[in-house]
Amino acid sequence: MKSKRVYLRDLAHARSGDKGDLVNIALIAHDEEAFEILKQGITTEILKSWFEGWTEGPFEIYSIESIHSLNCIIHNVLQGGGTTSRRLDAQGKALGQALLQAWIEV
Repeated sequence: MKSKRVYLRDLAHARSGDKGDLVNIALIAHDEEAFEILKQGITTEILKSWFEGWTEGPFEIYSIESIHSLNCIIHNVLQGGGTTSRRLDAQGKALGQALLQAWIEV
């Protein structure tokens, strides 16, 4: 079967925020089929490639089956955290929306 590329925004919506020097991004699938695609396509390796230049990680992904969601944790991305970071988005609120602009193979 031939694969195609779609934006993550076509499969999910996102919520994100800071927890110290890490950001938590929840990718909440639009439906069960999209959730299955997310579980197969979103890996720590792909997160590392998408956030190259921002952080070396580490990266963690937790599947939350009951709400068709992936909880992506990205460490060391906020330059020390919201109160000390010099980043424009010191709390990581925009990172979830930025992630939805990424392509994924389906």
